[in-house]
Formats: sequence, structure tokens, C-alpha cells
Amino acid sequence: MKQIKVTDYSLRALSEKSSLLFREKTAIASSIDNFGADAIELPPIKNPKEDAIVYKTIASSIENCEICLPVGFDEKKIGEAYNCIKGAKKPCLQIEVPVSTVTMEYAYHIKAENMLKKVETLCKTAASFCKNVEFVALDATRAEIDYLVKIINTAAASGAVAVCICDDAGMMMPKDFEKIIKTLKEKCGIPIFVKVSDALNLANASALYAIEAGADGIKSAISGKNNLKTSEIAAILDAEKETLGISFNLKTSELKSDINELEKWVMQNGEDEKPNNDTADIMLDSESTVSDVERFASLLGYELSPEDSGKVYKALSAVFEKKTVIGAKELEAIIASVANSAPSTYHLDSYNITSSNISASMANVILKKGEEKLVGMALGDGPIDAAFFAVEQCIGYHYELDSFEIQAVTEGKEALGSTIVKLRSEGKLYSGTGLSTDIVGASIRAYINALNKIVYEEGLA
Repeated sequence: MKQIKVTDYSLRALSEKSSLLFREKTAIASSIDNFGADAIELPPIKNPKEDAIVYKTIASSIENCEICLPVGFDEKKIGEAYNCIKGAKKPCLQIEVPVSTVTMEYAYHIKAENMLKKVETLCKTAASFCKNVEFVALDATRAEIDYLVKIINTAAASGAVAVCICDDAGMMMPKDFEKIIKTLKEKCGIPIFVKVSDALNLANASALYAIEAGADGIKSAISGKNNLKTSEIAAILDAEKETLGISFNLKTSELKSDINELEKWVMQNGEDEKPNNDTADIMLDSESTVSDVERFASLLGYELSPEDSGKVYKALSAVFEKKTVIGAKELEAIIASVANSAPSTYHLDSYNITSSNISASMANVILKKGEEKLVGMALGDGPIDAAFFAVEQCIGYHYELDSFEIQAVTEGKEALGSTIVKLRSEGKLYSGTGLSTDIVGASIRAYINALNKIVYEEGLA
């Protein structure tokens, strides 16, 4: 029986729709590995430092799949791409170029003969780093067949070990696609994979015809408009495997539940084409610099002084002795703890909170400013809301509460609670942290911590 290779490009397709978090990328890759795909296709590198961290993590954690990464159109970047996936058990570098006249000349501004030379250079350079090089022929169904054969053979002679034929236009009929694959199998001595489009609702038929014509592999995704769906093609191949004389590694018994879970996430986060969240790309490691710290702090809304940048960087260095990667939440907690450190103008003396489910919460807070005691009493929608209003009563001023976060630091009924309060004054963000087994107390301390930074910075002490 002929083994059909299945490459999943869900991560790539999903990344084009929305900005994924580090843990989401690794979780999706793990699921793909679990349900039996042969290869995982990663998105092209956009942010070298951040992408390198994510891709290295995925590469080192995946047990069975090949890890495929496009190298771009510049041979100087190939080493950078390989460095991201060299830790994988099965790394693969992809050379992607358009092969139709319209995309070569009008989109890439390069003539057909020059594209042949470019493919030769790219494939040879990639092969010098990695023995597994895939040539991806973009817009292949609109290319002249003789040129397509020529460029594939050029890639094969230059180190490519497989080729992917892409129907990017999405207008190819299944029988016509079958003819192209038959011709290429006859004239090119290299395994051929196909990536078909579902623009005309014919992706499954096109993939099936391609396999009948001799294709060695297919590319699919868990979801997404115009994509060949993994669950659909798996069901078809399972039903027709005896007739086609093929086998494949997709675990049909586990595929449905895994893909259902991933599809829920896709529908919630990927299909709505919501704006990208820049903070999702915040990733720091031991090789990060002070400039990286300043840049990411700026994305979070903080303007760090050179002194504060140094403090945050020093704190990060200590964390990296125990942890390899720091994300947005952890960076923000560190900024809140060490940046904008200021003398404590206000101190918490005591607080008393009354709260019930039948009336508004009431807080009585006493602060000390030097030897002076400041008393505030207020009602609020919950104990923390009331406590913050009471603090404002003490100081006689209202600051905009930009955000407020709570998380458990330890487990159990006596768990420590960590809080981060962000106040905005004159357009600038100030954050404070609090830590206590009493989450209300932690919240008040975080608020006062941020308040003291404002007072010190603005000379109000």
C-alpha cells in the first residue's frame, strides 16, 4: 500500500487571521502531533526574536511530526530559519516561490529564467543546512506545464527532496488537476504533495483525484475558509483506502474529538478577523536586551526611564535562571514590582470591609501620611470597589483605574493572592502590586503602591 503523507497547516492559516499566544501555538502543535499528521507547517518568520522562541519550543516538544518552516525569498535568511527548527527530530525547510507568469512578473517582478536561478540558489543554500528541503510551487495551476516541470527538476537537482503543487487561484477543476499531477509524476522524479483550494467546494474531490493520479501527500487544516479540512478528507480517505490502495497516519478514532476542540477555539478566536493584539507577541528570553525590555514595556503602555529599564532587566535576569520564557503578564508583574520605585508617601494603617449579597459593600480605610492619619469611608459594588473609593476619600483625588488583575500565587484555602493595579495620571501608566492571603488587603496595597509612584513622580509628596 502507498503511504500518503498529511501535512497540517492550521497554525499558519490561523496566524493569518489572529495573533496567537505562545501557549496557544504550542497547544495547537501538540494536538496536531497527537492526531497523527505527518508534518506541521509553521507560519513564515515575521518577528525574528519572538518567533524563534516559539518555534524552538515547538520544535523541541513535538515527537512525531516534521516541523516545516518557509525560509522566505532571501538566501541570507535561511540560516536564521534553520536555527529556529534545528532542534526538531524532523526539521524541514520550505522554498516557496510563484511559478505562474502573472505572479512572477507582476507580484515578484522577476522573469521566468531568473526565477529558475533563484530557486537553484535557494534550494542549494537550504540543503547546506538541512537535508529535508521542500520546494513549494505557488500558483502552480496557472503555470505553463513545461515551465512547471523545468522548475521542479531544477529544485530537485539543487537539493529539494519533495515538491508541493498549490492551487492558490482555487479555480482548477478536479479532472484538470489530475492531469497536471499525472504529467508531473511522469516527468519529475520527486515526491509530489498537493495543496488544494475549496473556493468552489471541490477541495475534497481535487485531493482525491490528485491521489489517484499518484500524489504522495496532501496538505490540510482543521478549519478556515477555502482550506481542505483535515476531518473531511480523513473520513474520505478512510472510506476509500482499500480502493485507492493507500494508507495514512491520521488517527481517525482520535481525530474528531481533537479537531472539535481546536475548531471551537478557531471559531472563537480565528474566524472573526478581529484586530491583532500586539501584547500576544511579547516574548522575552535570556538573550533579550534592555532595548527589548523597553520596546515591550512600551507595548504594554509603560514609559520606562533608563534607570527603571535597568531594574526590570536585572529582575528578568534572575527569573531566567529558573524559567526560559517570559510573556506579557509576567513582564507586567515585574514592571509593577521594580519599576518607578518610590518612597512610601502613603502607608496602609487599617481597613474594615462590610460586604453582603443584599446591600452595597462598605469600606473604612485609614492611611498614614507621615504622622497624619487620613480616614476614608465609601460604598461600592463589592468590597474591592468600595476599598478603592475609600482610598480616594483619604487622598481627596480620583485617578483613572486602567486595569486590575488578581491571581493566586500558591494553592490551597490559605493561598497567597497577587494583585496588580494600574492607575493612569496625565496619560502615563503607573502600576503597583500587592501580596496577601487576604485578596482585599492585597488589592488596597497594590493601589497604594501605584499611588505612591504617582505622588513621587509628579512631586505631590
